Amino acid sequence: MTYTYKDVLRVTFPVFQLPSDNWSCSDGLLFIENQIVDDRNMRGDSLGIRRLQTPHKNLLPLKKSLLNLTGIIKQNTPTFIDSNGFPFIYEKTRWCKLKYYKIQKIEKKGIASILWLHGVTAHHIIPRPPHGEMKWAGMIHYNNDPWLLYEYAEIKFRDSRRKI
Repeated sequence: MTYTYKDVLRVTFPVFQLPSDNWSCSDGLLFIENQIVDDRNMRGDSLGIRRLQTPHKNLLPLKKSLLNLTGIIKQNTPTFIDSNGFPFIYEKTRWCKLKYYKIQKIEKKGIASILWLHGVTAHHIIPRPPHGEMKWAGMIHYNNDPWLLYEYAEIKFRDSRRKI
């Protein structure tokens, strides 16, 4: 299955990076290069629960988990598996502007924080505030509107483009 930024709502995060798109399914087992990624014969709603229950020992290590679309966009390899155990290929299809804005203020709330940027009317809810030395935030723009928080920076970088 191939997904783009338009299909991100179909993905259950976190997702895990896979080493290749050479997967196959046999007898309820999902394989990549003769290593088991998922055992759908086990009960459980998530990939992690099924991997903990499986009696098989040759599990493919899932080293990198990504929590949002920004994490997927930053990767060089396009193959992933979501938390439900559905492998997919992420295809970057659109160029978007990446602009940097001065961090105006950060309101710390109970389990998240609110990020306010100078020149951006909408606020952004972030899981944790950036380090104190981070004074700038890079935003991906969709149709000339700030859309997706891409990164924090200590200095203002030149505006550029990213393929999403």
